[in-house]
Amino acid sequence: MDKLLIRGGRQLNGTVTISGAKNAALPELCATLLTPELVNLINVPRLQDVATMRKLLGHMGVQTQTHGERGGMSFSAAGPITPEAPYELVKTMRASVLVLGPLLARFGHARVSLPGGCAIGSRPVDQHIKGLTAMGAEIAVEHGYMVARLAAGRTRLKGARIATDMVTVTGTENFMMAAALAEGETILENAAQEPEIPDLAEMLIQMGARIEGHGSSRIRIQGVEQLHGCTHQVVADRIETGTFLCAVAAAGGDVVAQHGRIEHLEAVVEKLRDAGVTITKVSDGIRVQSGGARQLKAQSFRTTEYPGFPTDMQAQFMALNAVAQGTALVTETIFENRFMHVNELVRLGANIQIDGKVSMVEGVRALSGATVMATDLRASASLVIAGLVAEGETRVDRIYHLDRGYDQMEAKLRALGADIERVKS
Repeated sequence: MDKLLIRGGRQLNGTVTISGAKNAALPELCATLLTPELVNLINVPRLQDVATMRKLLGHMGVQTQTHGERGGMSFSAAGPITPEAPYELVKTMRASVLVLGPLLARFGHARVSLPGGCAIGSRPVDQHIKGLTAMGAEIAVEHGYMVARLAAGRTRLKGARIATDMVTVTGTENFMMAAALAEGETILENAAQEPEIPDLAEMLIQMGARIEGHGSSRIRIQGVEQLHGCTHQVVADRIETGTFLCAVAAAGGDVVAQHGRIEHLEAVVEKLRDAGVTITKVSDGIRVQSGGARQLKAQSFRTTEYPGFPTDMQAQFMALNAVAQGTALVTETIFENRFMHVNELVRLGANIQIDGKVSMVEGVRALSGATVMATDLRASASLVIAGLVAEGETRVDRIYHLDRGYDQMEAKLRALGADIERVKS
């Protein structure tokens, strides 16, 4: 497995281009199943999860092609489609459940393996099954697969009112895609509000869908008989943006995150400003300026659904708190296993104590380089940030997690002045 070698102590300066959002690109790749016409996507990030999803679509019969320098891809689901997502292709990616809604909506049946992904806690698919069943599907779990078909006598899914027991991003996306081709009106209550949701909705609207309220907790979809092709640009990745903001805050420097959008990161930006970081909105981006870790004040926070502090930024901000002045309490409310990076940060010299869902982080004068192991996607990013400020050399193993969600992270950091290199296995 590849690893990263980081020699800390350098400030970051320059401009970094933020890639398209993984959590927008994945459902938008799945949405190409909804039409036989050509769909073009721009700004698709070069990530392992995207490659896996593209391979899955190809297995089903979708023709895909890469073109241009701006992350351009085209998709055509015009030919015969095999509506099956086998375990071998989806075992490493929870987002594979997003093919279920489009396959049911357009083809009336699907066989989708229960998904895998990061081991950060339970993300059950029961909400997906509950919502699609309300829309007229019959779904059984057999031998590790969700086997779905339309109820007897139905030729299309039907509109329904769906109120999930919890806020679920992939559930909202699955229902929205399915409802776009359903018969009648669907109302999604308790819908997720993350920026990736309205980005998917805007793509579906370009394809001919009738959607209102996206970006709020109540989304209304009026089903249409068919959708057509479109060209859509994937929104910039707010989590990649936030990761670079935390990296510059901890290491010090002056960086413009091109394409980053402050309005998508208000909770994180507020905490960074309270910590002593200067963040300003510039044309097509965000400028972050910091004097480095020892000028920062530790910040307590609690993760929650958007627009609150995102769980996907918890680990990166904890790395910053580890070297800031003072003590902070970090409360994780979304996933039960999302403190696995703590033991690795402690190996670097961090002072962190865990009590259930709360971590107490007491800032130390300096971290010291060591060999650490990435346990999940965002944990790997936190270890990179810690390595940037640690004294000596830090080796981050198992960075395939990093490659699942960050487009050439080490190359972007190196261009900003970091001493970082990838060592091939």
